[in-house]
Amino acid sequence: MSKPSRFDYGWVVVAVGALMTCVAFGSMLSLAVFLQPISQDMGWSRSGVSAAATIDFLAMGVAVFFWGALSDRFGTRIVVLSGTLLLGAGLIGASQATSLWQFQLTFGVLIGVAAGSFYAPMVAAASAWIEHHRSLAVALVTAGMGVSPLTVAPFASWLITSYDWRTAMLVIGIVALALLIPASLLVRQPPEPSTPAAANGTGAPDGQWTVAQALRTPQFIILAGAHFACCAAHSGPIFHMVSYAMICGIAPLTAVTVYSLAGFSGLGGRLLLGVLADRFGAKHVLVGGLFVQALSIATFLAVGQLGEFYALSVVFGLAYGGVMPLYAVLVREYFGVRIMGSMFGAVSAFASLGMALGPLAGGWVFDTFHAYNWLYVGSFAIGIAAVAVALSFPSASRPSQPSLDLGRATA
Repeated sequence: MSKPSRFDYGWVVVAVGALMTCVAFGSMLSLAVFLQPISQDMGWSRSGVSAAATIDFLAMGVAVFFWGALSDRFGTRIVVLSGTLLLGAGLIGASQATSLWQFQLTFGVLIGVAAGSFYAPMVAAASAWIEHHRSLAVALVTAGMGVSPLTVAPFASWLITSYDWRTAMLVIGIVALALLIPASLLVRQPPEPSTPAAANGTGAPDGQWTVAQALRTPQFIILAGAHFACCAAHSGPIFHMVSYAMICGIAPLTAVTVYSLAGFSGLGGRLLLGVLADRFGAKHVLVGGLFVQALSIATFLAVGQLGEFYALSVVFGLAYGGVMPLYAVLVREYFGVRIMGSMFGAVSAFASLGMALGPLAGGWVFDTFHAYNWLYVGSFAIGIAAVAVALSFPSASRPSQPSLDLGRATA
């Protein structure tokens, strides 16, 4: 068999990654559509059903590091194939659950663990295949997450309306298996990097880091801290966006369109900031995107009309969606291809914890103060902290220093 062309087949891997993140995260986030039908049919509390979403993020946060390490050791194909089987098992099992703990186990734990198998490994694989448009390639893989609310959620809603929630979840599980098993078989190991710098990372010291050594570097600590703060800042405003719009007098169905517009704008943000990062560098674009995100969060305190919500959702979506792929680009630049799955998995674990924090914090704020004002104040402060951490990123383009001295490496 001839060796695959890096340029041609790399974009096939990117397309497969986008499909996988769309199906996996769309299935996980479709719980919002299933929430009311399941609660009414089974008599379970909404908080009990919603807890499966928190379990999803926590399970994904724990699992993503191990999936990344396995992909570095055994290859990406076996990891995403295993994740596909877990995803199908979780959806089919949840469709047959007769008690709340069974539902939380199957939909929460299994689907959360499965989602982690696609994100970091496929981002690492796309980054290894594509050298000259790496930021755009990573953005396209993560764009599947932005497309998922526009595809899987409406499909789930139609199935629930036509049949019932159990049939809908069962069908989604079968469709996920039918799509992702063949897609997994298309994943190939990339050719060898064209230059030593591409293999080792421009910010890595001479020689190669082990994962244990890389986890103790300032580069990892700063990346993980920034990604955690970034996700902790935007997850609360995203999760409570519809509720806040309704409190401001927006009709429920119209309030959902505000959320959908933010998700669609996030898809555009991934592509726009990905292109800009290829041109100006991931670090500079990330800092700017985080600053816009923080300002957007603060602006929620000043909006109240539908037109204002629409305008803000566009800017907010561009910012929070656009910054997400850039962390993977920086991981690739700092640590290289060889351990990227492990390192991006570790960074993503902190991001998952941040995502799990925001919805809980927002619910507590509203239950305590009967308003969302302090959610936006706190999220703005965390967003500014993310900007400050991102400004301290070491420069991946500066000549490497074996001592990894942060003060000498900071741009």
